Amino acid sequence: MAIAFRLEGQDFVAVNGGPQFKFSEAVSFYVNCETQDEIDRLWKALGKGGEEMPCGWVKDRYGLTWQVNYAGLQDMVADAHEDRAGRVMKVLMKMKKIDIQALKDAYEAR
Repeated sequence: MAIAFRLEGQDFVAVNGGPQFKFSEAVSFYVNCETQDEIDRLWKALGKGGEEMPCGWVKDRYGLTWQVNYAGLQDMVADAHEDRAGRVMKVLMKMKKIDIQALKDAYEAR
């Protein structure tokens, strides 16, 4: 009914809650990445046999949804300067795989 496992040094526990709980995109893993290389590597590995989705989301071949995002994104979209946050969101909404440089450029209005 339960299994413990480790991914990339992070411990997880999964529980089979029975047939009344259906597997859906309501359950996803959020991965904070510091570099574009890390995003690219995880995106490619998780997306193999799966499906690319908007805004850094990717569904793996088993149907589990992952959010592969830039670790600095939360600070950008929560910026008190609404114009900065708005520019970042506008660029983000057009992405599938996260492009850190494009987010930074939008944040700095470059």
